[in-house]
Amino acid sequence: MPGIRICIDRGGTFTDCIAFVPSASESLGYKTIVVKLLSVDPQNYQDAPREGIRRILEIATGKPHPRNVPVDTSQIDLIRMGTTVATNALLERKGEPCALVITKGFKDLLHIGNQSRPKIFDLAIHAPDVLYEQVVEVDERVTLINTSDSKEGNSSFHKGVTGEWVHVLKEPPLDEVEQDLKLVYDRGIRSVAVCLMHSYTFPKHEEQIAALCRNIGFENVTLSSAIMPMVKIVPRGTSATADAYLTPCIQRYIEGFFSGFDEGIRDPTKVKVEFMQSDGGLAAVDDFSGFRAILSGPAGGVVGYALTSFVESGKPVIGFDMGGTSTDVSRFAGRYEHVFETTTAGVTIQAPQLDINTVAAGGGSRLFFRNGLFVVGPESAGADPGPTCYRKGGPLTITDANLLLGRLIPDFFPKIFGPTEREPLDVSATKKAFESLAEDINKFLGSDKTMTTADIAYGFVKVANESMCRPIRALTQAKGYDTADHILACFGGAGGQHACAIARSLGIERILIHKYSAILSAYGLSLADVVHEEQEPSALTLNADAIPHIQSRVAALTESCVAVLERQGFTRSRIQPEIFLNLRYQGTDTALMTLKPPQEDNWDFATGFVEQYQQEFGFTLPDRDIIIDDVRVRGIGRSIEGDDFRTRVHEELETLERRPVDASKREMQQPVYWEGGYVDTPVYVLEKLAVGDQVTGPALIIDKNATIAVEPTCKAVITSEHVVVDVGGQSKKTRSTELDPIRLSIFAHRFMSIAEQMGRTLQKTAISTNIKERLDFSCALFGPDGGLVANAPHIPVHLGSMQEAVRWQMEHLKGDLKEGDVLLTNHPQAGGSHLPDITVITPVFNKDKIEFFVASRGHHADIGGIRPGSMPPDSRELYQEGAAVKSFKLVRDGRFDEEGITRILLEEPAQYPECSGTRCLRDNISDLKAQVAANHKGITLVKALIDEYGLEVVQAYMHYIRQNAELSVRNLLKTVYEEHGPHLSATDCMDDGTPISLSITIKPDTYSAVFDFTGTGPELYGNTNAPRSVSYSAIIYSLRCLVAQDMPLNQGALNPIEVIIPEGTLLSPGDGAAVVGGNVLTSQRVVDVVLKAFGACAASQGCCNNFTFGKGGDDGFGYYETIAGGSGAGPTWDGRSGVHTHMTNTRITDPEILERRYPVILREFGLRKGSGGNGLHKGGDGVVRDIEFLEPLHVSMLSERRVFQPYGLKGGHPALTGRNTLIRANGRALNFGGKNATKVDKGDRLRIETPGGGGWGEPTDQPKQTINNIDNSVPYKMGGGSLQNYEAEQQSF
Repeated sequence: MPGIRICIDRGGTFTDCIAFVPSASESLGYKTIVVKLLSVDPQNYQDAPREGIRRILEIATGKPHPRNVPVDTSQIDLIRMGTTVATNALLERKGEPCALVITKGFKDLLHIGNQSRPKIFDLAIHAPDVLYEQVVEVDERVTLINTSDSKEGNSSFHKGVTGEWVHVLKEPPLDEVEQDLKLVYDRGIRSVAVCLMHSYTFPKHEEQIAALCRNIGFENVTLSSAIMPMVKIVPRGTSATADAYLTPCIQRYIEGFFSGFDEGIRDPTKVKVEFMQSDGGLAAVDDFSGFRAILSGPAGGVVGYALTSFVESGKPVIGFDMGGTSTDVSRFAGRYEHVFETTTAGVTIQAPQLDINTVAAGGGSRLFFRNGLFVVGPESAGADPGPTCYRKGGPLTITDANLLLGRLIPDFFPKIFGPTEREPLDVSATKKAFESLAEDINKFLGSDKTMTTADIAYGFVKVANESMCRPIRALTQAKGYDTADHILACFGGAGGQHACAIARSLGIERILIHKYSAILSAYGLSLADVVHEEQEPSALTLNADAIPHIQSRVAALTESCVAVLERQGFTRSRIQPEIFLNLRYQGTDTALMTLKPPQEDNWDFATGFVEQYQQEFGFTLPDRDIIIDDVRVRGIGRSIEGDDFRTRVHEELETLERRPVDASKREMQQPVYWEGGYVDTPVYVLEKLAVGDQVTGPALIIDKNATIAVEPTCKAVITSEHVVVDVGGQSKKTRSTELDPIRLSIFAHRFMSIAEQMGRTLQKTAISTNIKERLDFSCALFGPDGGLVANAPHIPVHLGSMQEAVRWQMEHLKGDLKEGDVLLTNHPQAGGSHLPDITVITPVFNKDKIEFFVASRGHHADIGGIRPGSMPPDSRELYQEGAAVKSFKLVRDGRFDEEGITRILLEEPAQYPECSGTRCLRDNISDLKAQVAANHKGITLVKALIDEYGLEVVQAYMHYIRQNAELSVRNLLKTVYEEHGPHLSATDCMDDGTPISLSITIKPDTYSAVFDFTGTGPELYGNTNAPRSVSYSAIIYSLRCLVAQDMPLNQGALNPIEVIIPEGTLLSPGDGAAVVGGNVLTSQRVVDVVLKAFGACAASQGCCNNFTFGKGGDDGFGYYETIAGGSGAGPTWDGRSGVHTHMTNTRITDPEILERRYPVILREFGLRKGSGGNGLHKGGDGVVRDIEFLEPLHVSMLSERRVFQPYGLKGGHPALTGRNTLIRANGRALNFGGKNATKVDKGDRLRIETPGGGGWGEPTDQPKQTINNIDNSVPYKMGGGSLQNYEAEQQSF
């Protein structure tokens, strides 16, 4: 007789267990046992999953199983587990001490990463530390061959796995490496990660080092080329170190877990133990590794809802998993959606992971009232102490709000709290905490408005719902899908309380809540398949010639997968291989994993790729080759044969006879707060309801482990598997223009959502690399006065400047605007930043009156001028930088003026000496059309908001949201005045000696301020002049940093500020002044001056280090990058080394991609030790970037802080200046200066040493208090889905 099958999901707050116990009396042949317990309860048990199994056995057998006795496994057949062990070790940095072995010159590479900072407004840059404790540099070097040099017969040339030729410049000195590794071993380190340049295609050197490690005695050796052989050394290296860091932890956990059982647990023929991987497939316990375990917990839930909610002919499903600690969102349309490079807890992982996006902190989201706004999360109460009602002294959370509103009934909630683990939720503690919060809120509101505790709790629930809707819209719309055209599958302990409100807000008509919804992640484990994957890199072009090679590689990878699964007991008939090619268009970075068609002899991957590309991005590139980046085989061992496990709910609904639920089935009446106040609400127990019973809202349906809130106008029907909720129409919004702090918080989300969705439309429909892949753009919403309402905070230099462009157009055109017009501008005198940033502005009309404006600004790759890229380091006049447009109607009466814009971009710049028109007109026009489309999306969303609330209400809250930002800044100025008095000042200089002077006067009667730049040097005959709009951007950026908490970014932030900039100065140059350097260099110095005046922190590197190289001709190309430096220290923090600061946050090209695409060798990229200023808190170090050129090229450098040092504060020392050195092939070294351009020959090098950040405070030998680099109370930092990748990428300049 088969034994008990147990599936366990260990979550952040609760551990859910479901067991299937054989029973001849049950129709299915088994009965289920569900156990729910706290994940962390050290006073009562050491390990929650083992405790859950113990309790299950007691229930199943009716016999006691004492905690102090090993668990009897004789009746257990299978244990499946999703665990957060790897997750927690990564978050808490409690993994195995490990070492990194890496190519010489790159020891700091994983510290630098992609050089971007996680949060652009944090002066104290919170970046997690690297996972390794020691680095061994190996003096070996391999590079790719991009030339036509003869390769055959040359012993230093080898053909790599991808088909690319590699040149072994230097073999590893194995004797030296062995000695270095022995020193590491002697320090007690037993785990090693090895990651060498280009090992994805040439793994030989890594394999040689692995042999040394094993001979020395290292217990765990992880090779980057073995675990995930994909191009990009940074994510491959962090993946390898994550595996070396986590796998020993998992092995220890498994050993500890096993130690609580009898010996049967170790025999897979008696008890099979499997763990869920991040990709949604199970792995045998012996194959479960660290870097594939990050999403082990939530992956089970995706499998669960996918197989219990979706049918092939039906709508796709959005999974909404709201637990105690986090809320996860995903999508299923018949196939699991994977991502292959994600950043999780600050660590970039290259591995297939389900596209699960952690969007909020779940029921444990903490509640705050800040400057008049209701704020929910992202901080979480976690499992310990948990919410206030958990009886551990925790803070107020969403769970407490639902409890106060009557949506949670303590008698029906697990009684697992208090010292005895038998007490219910503490309602009185929650009421008391809300009463205290109500006092603060009502004091802020004054006597005009009083809010009850229930009003406040309901307000927080509404704000939480809206904050969760934003990322759900983004997840679906970013992939080209209509959010409303989905079913919402709701699960997790807290999801049922919010599902109706979430669905209604998203326009979703139907919700499915499975009978095991509260434990669906555990139930999903019972349905999951065992998966083994094999993958290898490629560099082939997809065509008929490549197919035989691909077929050969697929056959080999498939055999490898099948062999592994057969060893785990699967027969060939139950093994299904899925074959993928990771494809991208030539010249792009966007690769799509494309599934082979189902027919055995059909190898047409191109059709599927093109269709997928069209769906996701709205266009294709038929004139470009398709490149194969990777060949992947996913071997699936089917756990359940046939389709019996798939849902029948949709078929059942078609024939189900529905009837109103009988009143006798009401368990009780409960006062529950809905929109408008408390309503006496019927409460039903799910297990007492029959199939076909229909419950009309408002009502509560109680399950053993979850509560479903059926809102008014919604109807729930009971099926054999689900509670199905049909969502009623939207209730009419109250159209009051009176300030309501709840509605203010909701409008803050809605306004920002408009800007975000505009941005996703632009990114989806644009064609250029700059906009589509570097995401160098901004979208914003403006009021009828042209003032900023909402700007997604991705690009600091755009923050305050776009409204200047809108207002200039309003003044310039006055009455000459009508519906169907779209404007284009980029001129510095018209609110522009630099010429490549083109702004497209569209007025939003309502009854022939302009009520709003929407605008999008994108960086175009070229708009003409004296040099390709339109970023010349040597420009002296504006015309040398390309087309300059003050005002042009790009669309007039609904017609796109392609002829006019072609003349402006192509012909007009070419009229000037030594200048060319745009070198990429087709991309310009395509991107401008994408900007028009983004604006149109914004108009649609604005009009929908007006339809929903009414114009007067929308505009009233536009003003209120500005007032809220204004209040935040006035409070800041009040604090500064009280601490430092009314007068602040600072001066700093550009490298040419031009001063930037600022005097700030704070007025105590209004807590407003005058920012006076009188004393700033004159306009420069060069290109570091900065338009006025750039100074506004620098000011609003600096103020947001100083406020140091989330606040709306809009015109209100500048309302208390009067800015004085004398005409004819560096910060207010004349009409024809060159400005390209002002945008990327002077903007940084303005921020340094503002922060110096406030005494906020020492100077950061103060430069973007703009570096370009390329060549002309038929095979010409151009490459542009900005390079990190050090950040400044502050009162409680050390500066971060090797990071972008302030007005830029661009990612840098991975070293392997750089060498793969361009004729260069990156000789060194590491930290410039000692370049940060000394102090009580030390400034961050700059970096060294040493590039060798392999053929004649044009090279240019545009940089600052090569003369004047980044300042220290409060006795802290200044940082070292930067230095650029041109090293000729013959060894001659030349100071290249801060701004220069030249031709280089083969073998020449440019060594760029960037500035550090200044120190803070007098240096001392005494211990210091420094802020923690990782905030573990913000669980969404764990998330690594496509949505967070998008947001991280867009925090760039």
